[in-house]
Amino acid sequence: MPEGIIVKALSGYYYVQDFDGGAPVQCRGRGIFKKRGESPLVGDRVVYSCTENGEGAVEEILPRSSELIRPPIANAGLAVLVFSVVRPELNIALLDKFLVHIEHAGLDVIIVLTKLDRIPEGEEGEGIRSAVKEANELYSSIGYRVLLTSAHKGEGLEELRASLAGHINVLAGQSGVGKSSLVNALVPGLKLETNEISTKLGRGKHTTRHVELVSVPGGGYMADTPGFSQLDFAELGIDEIGSCFREFAEWSSSCKFRGCTHTHEPQCAVLKAKEQGLIAQSRYDNYVGFMAEWKEIKRRY
Repeated sequence: MPEGIIVKALSGYYYVQDFDGGAPVQCRGRGIFKKRGESPLVGDRVVYSCTENGEGAVEEILPRSSELIRPPIANAGLAVLVFSVVRPELNIALLDKFLVHIEHAGLDVIIVLTKLDRIPEGEEGEGIRSAVKEANELYSSIGYRVLLTSAHKGEGLEELRASLAGHINVLAGQSGVGKSSLVNALVPGLKLETNEISTKLGRGKHTTRHVELVSVPGGGYMADTPGFSQLDFAELGIDEIGSCFREFAEWSSSCKFRGCTHTHEPQCAVLKAKEQGLIAQSRYDNYVGFMAEWKEIKRRY
C-alpha cells in the first residue's frame, strides 16, 4: 500500500499527499483509530489504501517525531512564531507564552516580526522602532533567531524561505498579525484569505479555519494554522514552565533546593541572576505570571 502525508483534515476527511507527488487523495480514517483513542493529524505520515471510487482510507499512522496539541499537528520540526509590530502591537507576554509551549514541545523556533512597513512616522513610530530593537536584542541574546519582515515589500522572505527547507513548519501567532499574508508572499500563486484588523475590536478576524500544509518552494511544508490568542498551561507542570525559559537553564542547576520554583526560595541562583541583570526583568515577570496562572488552573481543577 502507498505511503503519504496528511496535508489537510476537514469535516472528517483526511487529504493524503503521496510522497511521489500527484493530487491529494480524500480519505476516511479506519474505525480502529477511534477504538484505540487515536486520531490522525495533519503532518502524519501514513499508510493508506485506495478505493474504487477514487477515495481512500488511512490504514496506519507511522511513528511521529513530534506532536502539538494546539495547533493539532504531527511531525513539525520548526515553529515560526509570527508577531506584528503594529495593529496588533507587539505583545511580549504573549510571545513568551508561545515560546513556553514551543520549548515544551521540543521544536526549534524562529521569531518573525512582521509589518515593518506599517510603522508610522513621527514620535509614535520612533517608540515602535525602539520596542522592536529591544525585542530583537533581547531574544537574540537568549539564543532565538529573530527575523524582521515585510510581506508587502518582500523584506526578510528569502532568509525565511531558506530556513523552512526540509521541515514541516508550524506558522503560529495571534490573530491579525499577517500569517496568511506571509504565506502568500512565500508561495507565489497561493491566495490564502486575509483580513485587515478590525478598527473597532483592535484584533484580526480568524481567516484560517483549519490546519493545512502548503508546499514551500525550495522544499518543506508550511502549516498555516487557525489564529488564536489564548494559551493555557493545563498540560504543563511547574517544573516544565521553568525549564521552558532558556536563560534559566544556566543558573537553575545551582539553586539550593531541588524543584526550586525561582519565585521565593532562599539561595535561588535564578533570582540572583535576575537581580544582577543577567536575566531580563520582563522575561522573569512573565514567568512569575505564568506560574500564578498555572497554580490557579491547578486549584480550579
